[in-house]
Amino acid sequence: MTKFIFKWGLRLVLVVVVLAAVFVLSLDSLLRFAIEHQLRQQTRMRVEIGKFHLGLTQPVIKIQQFRLYNSAQFGGTPFLDIPEIYVQYDRAALARNEIHLTQMRFNLGELEIVKSRDGQTNLLSLGVALPGKPAAAGGAPRELADFKRQTGLDFKGIDVLNVSVGAFKYVDLQNSKNDQVQIIGVENLAITNVVSSADLAGLGLLVGLRSGDFFKPLVAPGDSGAAASAQDLLKLLGR
Repeated sequence: MTKFIFKWGLRLVLVVVVLAAVFVLSLDSLLRFAIEHQLRQQTRMRVEIGKFHLGLTQPVIKIQQFRLYNSAQFGGTPFLDIPEIYVQYDRAALARNEIHLTQMRFNLGELEIVKSRDGQTNLLSLGVALPGKPAAAGGAPRELADFKRQTGLDFKGIDVLNVSVGAFKYVDLQNSKNDQVQIIGVENLAITNVVSSADLAGLGLLVGLRSGDFFKPLVAPGDSGAAASAQDLLKLLGR
């Protein structure tokens, strides 16, 4: 009887080990599926994630080949094409309900803005408001307060943010003559100590300067020239 119990106990242990191994090996796929599903629910847009990895021994998250697709109203083409998002986070801070990223890489390959046949843009369909009044003073603390209220976590910032931006596309389904592609060409721009969107104003200015008049169809135009377009971009970002 003892031998019988030992034999079946050993089999049970082996089954548990195999199932645990399968779970660990499948964890990234399960998380990728869950994230895709959640984003589809929130945006009502098709989402594809090529690869997702959550480090079990290291505090690392990797996302590769992320694509968010426009709805059929806006042509069904990729709205966002992000080749890579890489994050290193502080585990001790997370245990205190704080988000502290020690390093983040964000590579925006392409952003496609589409004007539909009825004159709407995909940005507005996602709830991105065009600029009106300038942002009120003290905007950064309000951003952080909103983040904490929605997530229950305190955002403590990003030590080093590395950003790359490839190209912007504008597609006018009413008149294809207005279509344009603007190469931005920002590669591995390092920004330190990011705690709010205000710390990204320099990035916004650089992208605006390189975007020429790309954002003119989206916001009220300022003065002519690249500098005016940069101002328009900062307005579009709410700064």
